[in-house]
Amino acid sequence: MSYSKIRVLVAKPGLDGHDRGAKVVARALRDAGMEVVYTGLHQTPEMIVSAAIQEDVDVIALSIMSGAHNHLVPEIARLLSKQKAEDIAVVLGGIIPQGDFDDMFEAGVKAIFTPGATLHEITESVQGLGEKKRDSEVV
Repeated sequence: MSYSKIRVLVAKPGLDGHDRGAKVVARALRDAGMEVVYTGLHQTPEMIVSAAIQEDVDVIALSIMSGAHNHLVPEIARLLSKQKAEDIAVVLGGIIPQGDFDDMFEAGVKAIFTPGATLHEITESVQGLGEKKRDSEVV
């Protein structure tokens, strides 16, 4: 069966103004053959979930450098669940302390990328999660 490109929403939630890394990742995902929607800075959880559903994405890639991940990520997961869109995989990148990993995975994050992660690691993980979602849709 032939699929369209994996669709990824790259989002910068909260008040974090550091978007260079998110733009680099968005370009790497695009260069790896994925279709990328970049939401820009200062997105609310509601805006991110709404855009993800409207754009029919397979993966949401969050970039958080502000330390607000403990609040923002569970809220995004809650909103995805409320919209019955839990099948959209969520990955997280940025400054995420190791001690917060378990809470992020419990909230539904499928992968965490901290400084030092390679673009290859990120694109491979996102591609795999997108393919997994697509495979689960084939009935």
